Amino acid sequence: MPLTAGGKLSIIASSDLGALGAKNGSPVVYNWVLPGVAPLLLPWLVILGLLTLKPNRCAAAWLIWLPLGCVFAFTLSPPAFLPTGTNFFLDVIAALAIGLAAVWLLSNYLRQQHRLLTFLCVLPALAGFSVLAAAAKQGLNLLGIESLQVGIVLAVGILASAAALSLAGLICRSRYRPLGLYLWLFILLAGFWLVIAMPFFLIAMLSSGGNIPWSEFFIPVLAVATANFATLLPFLILSSASPFFRERLKALLNVKLETPPVLSDAGSSN
Repeated sequence: MPLTAGGKLSIIASSDLGALGAKNGSPVVYNWVLPGVAPLLLPWLVILGLLTLKPNRCAAAWLIWLPLGCVFAFTLSPPAFLPTGTNFFLDVIAALAIGLAAVWLLSNYLRQQHRLLTFLCVLPALAGFSVLAAAAKQGLNLLGIESLQVGIVLAVGILASAAALSLAGLICRSRYRPLGLYLWLFILLAGFWLVIAMPFFLIAMLSSGGNIPWSEFFIPVLAVATANFATLLPFLILSSASPFFRERLKALLNVKLETPPVLSDAGSSN
């Protein structure tokens, strides 16, 4: 009874019937399904667990559900413009959103003295929580084609998101300017996706004799980069609207955090 890729169990009845017939019968494939919804709830339980950490024990921290809710509302029903066979992008978006929410809630722990060290802390945290969410969604189908597609695109999205946040903080020059930050993040994400995808396109061009139009490279890659930015955008908007999460974003960007004003003793004796 070998377990095949895609969470399928192939069952073959075997009996030595001699001259009466074949020894092995026809294989019967059984599709494994997840027992209940518990694995699907795991990422949400993880976010609840992060909200119990000491820095997050306040009402403002629970606003993290707003960007999460926006992203997951989008992924529940595939939009009409999504090409056939690319619905797995919705799983990538949902998994990346969980990872971003976790990073926002852990930013106090992830910020380091040097920007590179902050990036090296953000990257595994974002990867770990995003992969956990993706694995919970895919279940036992981890070796299926769709799971491999999700894994590849999610890996690039994780790397691009972490690197874009780090470089955007450098470009901001220790100042938090929301509109400029949004623009730079989009440009950086598009640049990272183009750089990462370029070698694969060049290989395809060489193998096809240069018969692939450049539009078939730029348009899909820029569309994926836009989806990556759209996943990040609700968290950026929350950070602009909420002082609590604004400091969290500043920690991820390694820009100067706000400090409470120091009251002068002069004149306090009056």
